[in-house]
Amino acid sequence: MFLSVFDIFRIGVGPSSSHTMGPMLAAADFLEDLRGRREKEPGAGVLAALSCSLHGSLAFTGKGHATDRAVALGLAGFVPETLDAVAAEAALRRMTETGRVVSEGLGDLVFDPKRDIAFDYEVRLPGHANGMILRAFDQDGALYMEETFYSVGGGAVKRAAEMEAPEITLHAEKEAAGYPYPFGTAAEMLEMGAAAGKTVAQMKRANESVHGDPDARIDKVMAAMMACLERGLATDGILPGGLNVKRRAPDLYEALQAEGGQNLTQPHTVNDWLCLYAMAVNEENAAGGQVVTAPTNGAAGVVPAVLRYYRDHCVGATERGCRDFLLVAASIGGLIRTNASISGAEVGCQGEVGSASAMAAAGLCAALGGTNEQVENAAEIALEHHLGMTCDPVGGLVQVPCIERNGLGAVKAVAAASLALRGDGKHYMPLDNCIETMRQTGRDMSEHYKETSLGGLAVNLPEC
Repeated sequence: MFLSVFDIFRIGVGPSSSHTMGPMLAAADFLEDLRGRREKEPGAGVLAALSCSLHGSLAFTGKGHATDRAVALGLAGFVPETLDAVAAEAALRRMTETGRVVSEGLGDLVFDPKRDIAFDYEVRLPGHANGMILRAFDQDGALYMEETFYSVGGGAVKRAAEMEAPEITLHAEKEAAGYPYPFGTAAEMLEMGAAAGKTVAQMKRANESVHGDPDARIDKVMAAMMACLERGLATDGILPGGLNVKRRAPDLYEALQAEGGQNLTQPHTVNDWLCLYAMAVNEENAAGGQVVTAPTNGAAGVVPAVLRYYRDHCVGATERGCRDFLLVAASIGGLIRTNASISGAEVGCQGEVGSASAMAAAGLCAALGGTNEQVENAAEIALEHHLGMTCDPVGGLVQVPCIERNGLGAVKAVAAASLALRGDGKHYMPLDNCIETMRQTGRDMSEHYKETSLGGLAVNLPEC
């Protein structure tokens, strides 16, 4: 499957792309399956009730990630990109009070989120760590339809059959679809760029242009990122979930402004701005606000933070540079997702914040005029120094250590881009090898450290 910019950057809601957005979309897809069967087989039985079981990481950290809430809203017809928070809360109240859900085209069905969503900690589904089974029953209690879905990261979902189907090569599929630069690895990206005399941004833009001019959609993504960041800068209070984590972005923003805005008192104060921008986004995400997967919600702060740094702090920043930033960042995110994973439940946080840092480093390097070789080097430096990073959210919430981790991912991204720009693009470890190392490391990592909250910081808590 060709991974577009808009497969990597999806507008949705927090706190998790894989545990909130994915399950909501899976539930909405299940409704479409039910409508399709009703049209094809009108005599198949009277649809009466719905249920869901969550497995693997969706079970272990589903409560903290509001997975049950997401499934319920999906079955009520909501989708992440257009979610109306007020209408969603009203729908949840109705379901809780009546034990029923009204789904368009399917009628009034028995469904109580507390009773009909099961967290199954014992059964691991074979396709992916984030598995869920949706079921529908007829008026006699017999199974009407059942489908297994997997939330594979970044808000993307696949049915079991899609996970099991033989894969054709990404290169061949892109060529068949008419994409002019069908690179499926970093090596191919460099080879095609050299042969065509084009930058990574130019090649990605040409691929996206097969479906029309992408600029308006890129600008929409960018606007959503910046709006999320601005809300994070302006909103204080305590984050939901029970850890009583205080939002820090507004106070930090006020302090930095008081020091003279961008007239930094110490050179390293720029790191505080990077952390501020990233934390503002991830505090919004933790509160369940609208956020853009970049490439996931848990890592959503890194790319917007570095993009904001480029726009507001870097000499010579342009609107075109911002768009190129996102095109290149998405190119790197696509390579990582295709050849390894961006799912914390599959490979740990190296696949989330590590991938985001690599994307941001490459994007900044490109926006600042880096060559294709320097862009590839920047991504490799950033990813290499996140290898082995675990995903161990305290309480199953995307708060500790996730919020600060995005800030440090942004700092590493800028450092990686700067190092790459100081060189000529030649380096020892290719990005493809680094991506493969991440895949192998994730495969060998204990599940305790892959978004289950069974190890790491999640179990080493203060006694008070």
